[in-house]
Amino acid sequence: MLIYNIFFVFSSGYPFAFFQRYFLFQKETYLIHLYNVFTGLSIAYFNFGMQFFHSLLCVLIQFLILRLMGRTVTAVFTTFFFQMVKLSFLLHQFVERSPLFSFALPSSNCGWKSGDRSKPAGGISMTNPNNGLFQIYLMAGYYFTATDHYDIKWTMPHCVLTLKLIGLAIDYYDGGKDPEFLTPEQRQFAVRGVPTLLEVSGFSYFYGAFMVGPQFSMTDYQKLARGEMTDVPGQRPNSFVPALKRLSLGLFFLVIYTFSSQYISDEYLTSDDYMEKPFWFRCAYMLIWGKIILYKYVTCWLVTEGVCILVGLGYNGKDQNGKPLWNACANMKVWLYETTPLFTGTIASFNINTNAWVARYIFKRLKFLGNKLLSQALTLFFLAIWHGLHSGYLVCFQMELLIVIVERQIIKLIRDSPTLTTLTSITVLRPIFYVLQQANHWLFLGYSLVAFCLFTWDKWMKVYRSIYFFGHVSLFILLLVLPYIRRLLVPRKEKLKKAE
Repeated sequence: MLIYNIFFVFSSGYPFAFFQRYFLFQKETYLIHLYNVFTGLSIAYFNFGMQFFHSLLCVLIQFLILRLMGRTVTAVFTTFFFQMVKLSFLLHQFVERSPLFSFALPSSNCGWKSGDRSKPAGGISMTNPNNGLFQIYLMAGYYFTATDHYDIKWTMPHCVLTLKLIGLAIDYYDGGKDPEFLTPEQRQFAVRGVPTLLEVSGFSYFYGAFMVGPQFSMTDYQKLARGEMTDVPGQRPNSFVPALKRLSLGLFFLVIYTFSSQYISDEYLTSDDYMEKPFWFRCAYMLIWGKIILYKYVTCWLVTEGVCILVGLGYNGKDQNGKPLWNACANMKVWLYETTPLFTGTIASFNINTNAWVARYIFKRLKFLGNKLLSQALTLFFLAIWHGLHSGYLVCFQMELLIVIVERQIIKLIRDSPTLTTLTSITVLRPIFYVLQQANHWLFLGYSLVAFCLFTWDKWMKVYRSIYFFGHVSLFILLLVLPYIRRLLVPRKEKLKKAE
């Protein structure tokens, strides 16, 4: 079963992490870089054979871009264009046949899904000043690596590498600016020195994040190489127990997914049996399927996070009580993910580091547009293109934007309406509201994931037709009627002032 092969690949980072923490801690930095390059390339060769040269080529070209073009906008554009076009072109077919990673604003890690060899459609958004040369390589890979079954292709880790190298180029560019003109976040990640080829390679091939992430910055990697990512300066990090907890949690979700996937599958959504079921059954199955299908992502991210914690990369300072935090590489807030009744809560708890990456390097750098909604839409468009060139990705992230807009309007309506505020504050009714919210939340999430996981027009359209496009219809109706409902339930400010 593919999920076990994947789990084996990801968990192989634990022996590498043990060796590094016990034999290489605070050794010469070049030894750390060499070790990461060797282990990362070994993982790449073990999984992809000689196709590991794709990542190696991109790393070498990225280093040349930094050295030859320096801290310039040209270097950022060139990096973005080359990495993303290549990824999107290559993943067009790979992702089409392999469902694994990512959903949500900002989401990563292109997955594994089967599909057909349809001609790629779509394009690259030129509205973002960060667009540049790493798109070419990725798009080429999308196109040429497709199969008709679930498998692991070299384009999977290349999704992660693409974001990593684009982020490096932008941080290197920021490092040449006066700190006064940078935001606190930009100052934190700005690369001041000139990275060597060995350093860039070690950063790119770090075994704990090479396959599926998480994303981390060059500055954090440099701290790791210097032995500074520890809760006890000068000593190895006390991270064994935190790492074990994340690994155990990953194993727990692996068991749940393995058991559930015997009864819940993508293929059933397009089967004749599903189409013949009553409407309520089709919706209920979609709700449960959407919940279960994401557990494979949860499993992989928790396992790889444990590797990062074990070696020290997960260290994130200390809390107010002086307790060490090990969430720097966390891709999941499991409790929030399992309990939130809100779609925005799922986004905040799922694929966290990729979300942070897209927010930092795409969304916030579109501030010059002066329109938050437009910036969010372009950010989601970037995510769709990053995943691949199929219509399903565009539909999925378009649904995400619609759901977030409607959800925020409803939350604001409840908050501003005295009637609704009173109703929702009744203690005895809260459990009922919570269950209804959760059901609605996971139903619309499953509805959106149909397009993401099936991604070709004929498949997701077949499923949406069988349920009468209720997700799209409901959201567009709410967008139209919510302003009128607000007029009815929210008193005007003038009336409120008179009442006071």
